[in-house]
Amino acid sequence: MPHMQTTLKIPTRPKSLQSISREIAAVVERSGIELGLCVVFLRHTSASLLIQENADPDVLQDLEMFFEKLVPETLPYRHATEGPDDMPSHIRTALTSTSETIPIRAGRLALGTWQGIYVWEHRDHSHLREVVVHIMGEKTGQGA
Repeated sequence: MPHMQTTLKIPTRPKSLQSISREIAAVVERSGIELGLCVVFLRHTSASLLIQENADPDVLQDLEMFFEKLVPETLPYRHATEGPDDMPSHIRTALTSTSETIPIRAGRLALGTWQGIYVWEHRDHSHLREVVVHIMGEKTGQGA
């Protein structure tokens, strides 16, 4: 079974959700895999990966608002060495995810119509985040 792995460097904006669907889809296309799995892994503990609504930006804003209330930066966290936004970022990551697995069908990500893949930056500053994309499956030659 063929495998392909690459690491994408994703520049983020402070406290924002950023779509990486196109970047991941491009890796899948380059792989030539027609039937298989795409594993996406974020190599950080203060940002998240998630699959979420890609049509209405209000959904992403509501998620951000909810998590700001759920995990406030104003609590007296013990871990504050890297700033007041760091520990809340770790908690937000623990409540979400750092990896997603998406089926590949007919050489494309089998995401739903309204689904997109996002890096969620939880910190107050921009970062260069590393996303490992591992693709495995079959090159059927028949368009699966």
